Amino acid sequence: MELNPASLEWKDAYKLLVGSILPRPIAFVTSMDTDGNVNAAPFSFFTAICADPMLICFSPMRKGTDGSKKDTLANIEATKEFVINIVSEDFMEKMNICASDYPAGTDELVPAGLSKEKSAAVKPPRVKESKVHFECSLQQVLHFGEHAGSGSLVIGKVEHVHVAEELYENGRINSEKLKPVGRMAGHIYTRPMTDIFELIRKRDPR
Repeated sequence: MELNPASLEWKDAYKLLVGSILPRPIAFVTSMDTDGNVNAAPFSFFTAICADPMLICFSPMRKGTDGSKKDTLANIEATKEFVINIVSEDFMEKMNICASDYPAGTDELVPAGLSKEKSAAVKPPRVKESKVHFECSLQQVLHFGEHAGSGSLVIGKVEHVHVAEELYENGRINSEKLKPVGRMAGHIYTRPMTDIFELIRKRDPR
């Protein structure tokens, strides 16, 4: 089967992406607007870029209704700060409540029953229930289109990291204790730590 992206509706192209690039980690992003209102929203187009400088990124798509910017993106462009909270199994259902489209200025953590905790280096709070937090300043944002289906790449420079003590072992994160959650297609999620295996990389394939 051969598909030309230029001939696809954006929703069909989106389904190809989210149904193939699996599983995807979730960036649970907290931000603030210029009036100090907190926003919390999950994004599954999320990854690391490099370690020095420590840069991470996520991609908020434009709203499918009218192509407008999501509150998270608008907040970050205005204040230049945000926090990425890593999602664990024990609060994934509450995280999912924050994925709904609330009116601008709504603190999604309230209906979700999640707690705010003061950050060390940025103004937006971190989510207390999360076991790993990356406090970020905005390094760069790139926009690709201005209509439904378009998106942006938000690059953050990590200014401070919080890690729950029980996870940190010899300079590493114990993934089995973190119990991260991954996003699949549609409403499907995955627990990556339920079936894991080791595959050693050969140093010289010749």
